[in-house]
Amino acid sequence: MDLSVIPVENPEDLNFILGQSHFIKTVEDLYEAIVQTNPSMKFGIAFCEASGPALVRWIGNEEKLVDLAVRNAQAVGAGHSFFIFLREGFPINILNAIKQVPEVVHLFCATANPTQVIVAEQDGGRGILGVIDGSSPKGVEGEDDINKRKDFLRTIGYKL
Repeated sequence: MDLSVIPVENPEDLNFILGQSHFIKTVEDLYEAIVQTNPSMKFGIAFCEASGPALVRWIGNEEKLVDLAVRNAQAVGAGHSFFIFLREGFPINILNAIKQVPEVVHLFCATANPTQVIVAEQDGGRGILGVIDGSSPKGVEGEDDINKRKDFLRTIGYKL
């Protein structure tokens, strides 16, 4: 078995979701889940088919985001994995809808951080073992940090 660490290409520090699913209709069902939850969100989806023609299936409503999702799906190349890159919204806006898509079996991350995907390859197939999302903690928050966190969440409208 060969192990690889593949950096996620994300030149604009966009939010993205990396997950695992099990069926060719994943791209269409993810699309529907997103637009039904947040119709103004811009996004691109790519899904690595794991059998048959084994194509990267794609869909979205912004070409640049679709292209970015496809490039990352090709680089990782793990069967049944999918990438969703988005703007004009956050993963928190759509995560529950994504989790409710019947063929979604696992979410690895939802982040805008620099991310690396740990991939195992054997006999021509690839699987995602996990991700490295951002950096390790540099300390424990103090009172000023707590106040900044609370202010930030209220500024962006997630808390009252």
